[in-house]
Amino acid sequence: MVKSITLLDGGMGQELIRRSGQDPTPLWSARILLDNPDLVKDLHVDFIRAGTKVISLNNYTATPTRLARDASMDLFEPIHNEAKRIAHLARQEAGVEGVNIAGCLPPLVASYEPELAPNLDDCLAQYRELVAAQEDGVDLFFCETLATIREAKAAALAACETGMPTIVSFTLDDDKPTQLRSGESLIEAVEAVAPLGVHAVMANCSMPETMNASLPLLVKAFSKVGAYANGFQSVAPLDAGGTVAGLKAREDLTPAKYADYALGWVEMGAKIVGGCCEVAWPYCSDK
Repeated sequence: MVKSITLLDGGMGQELIRRSGQDPTPLWSARILLDNPDLVKDLHVDFIRAGTKVISLNNYTATPTRLARDASMDLFEPIHNEAKRIAHLARQEAGVEGVNIAGCLPPLVASYEPELAPNLDDCLAQYRELVAAQEDGVDLFFCETLATIREAKAAALAACETGMPTIVSFTLDDDKPTQLRSGESLIEAVEAVAPLGVHAVMANCSMPETMNASLPLLVKAFSKVGAYANGFQSVAPLDAGGTVAGLKAREDLTPAKYADYALGWVEMGAKIVGGCCEVAWPYCSDK
C-alpha cells in the first residue's frame, strides 16, 4: 500500500513564519523567501528527508493581483526565480532520488474569499503568466486551494497547455463539504476540469473532517484523488490583503491524529496525501 501512495510536502507558510520569528506580512512565505531563502531551502530539505516525493515552489502569494495590491509587480520575476532556485538547491542537497518539484497555481486574489475571483478570461490570462514564470523549473503543476470553478478551469487549462502532469485541488466549505467555498458543487467542479486532461483531483486547505466527508465523492467522480488538510481552528479571520496573524492552530490535531486521518483517506481510495497550512510537524517534529 505504501508504494502506491504519493506523499506530498507539508505546509510551508506557517512553518516558515514560526522558524523565522518574523511578524507575518501579506506576502506570507514569499516575504521569507526574499529575506531568508536558506530557511525555505532547509524546510524543503526536511520534507524530502522525511519521505516527501513532491515539493512545491514557495510562491503562493506571488500572483499578479496580489503583488499589485500588497507589494509590487517588480517582485514577480524575482520571487518565482528564487522559488525555483531554492527548490532545486534543496532537492540536490537532500540527495534523495525520485523527488519532483511542483509549480504552484494558487487563488489569484485570496484563499477564502471566492467572490473576489476575477472573471474567467482574466483568470486564464493571469494563470498563463504564472505558468510561463514557472514551467522551466518544475516537473508538474499543482492548481491548489481553488474555491471557484472558474479559477480551477483557468488554472488547469493554463497548466495542461504545457503538457506537464497537472493536479487540481479544491478548498471546501467546512460546514458543507460537498461544496467549494463558493457554494458551487464539488462534483460539478470535478466535471469542469476532468475534460482538460488533469492527472488528479484533490481537496486541500480545509479541515481533516471535511476531507473525510468529501473523499468518497471524489473517489466516485475521478480515477486518481487525494487530500491535504489544514490545521486551523477557523479560516474566518483571514481577509484579502491581510495577514495570518489572526489564524490559530488546532491544539487537538497532533501528528498521530493527523496520520490517522491520512491513513483513513488512503483507505477511502486516496492515492496522494500530504499536509497544508499548520501541518508541518509530522515531517519535522524536532523543529
